[in-house]
Amino acid sequence: MRSVLALTIFGGGVAHATLAPALRIGDVAPDIPLIVVILLALRRGPEFGAIAGFAAGLLQDVAGGGLVGAQALTKAVLGFTLGVIGGRLRVTQPLVQVTGLVVLSIVEGILRFAILKIFHFPAPFGELMAYVVLPQALYNGFLGAALVLALAWADAQRHPAA
Repeated sequence: MRSVLALTIFGGGVAHATLAPALRIGDVAPDIPLIVVILLALRRGPEFGAIAGFAAGLLQDVAGGGLVGAQALTKAVLGFTLGVIGGRLRVTQPLVQVTGLVVLSIVEGILRFAILKIFHFPAPFGELMAYVVLPQALYNGFLGAALVLALAWADAQRHPAA
């Protein structure tokens, strides 16, 4: 289980560093580690989601510069919260997972903005939402939909209906 967690987090970090710039549309790049954390938290639970979120966010913070720990904290909180909610609700449907991904991308952006605002981050909230958080959330939703459908297809291939 530890090796799966490490490979997934490292893979998400590498994908974010290498694929995200290639997948950039205009000024919008997907948050691949967030997508990985959300899908892991839904499938593995709150502890796995929190550890994956913290590790993925910390890697993202260190690689991207800026305030180290902001993304680690927000992704860990979201991973844990989603793991708890996912255990209580039936979130196996791809539409629910993708919608949740978009909503949680927005929540993560707002949480990160709140943390950065404590340290006097100069960007106005409206501009940040309109030009960064909302476009990235929609892009995460499209990319997450492709990933969720690919995972559902792989699962169906592994466990064919009798």
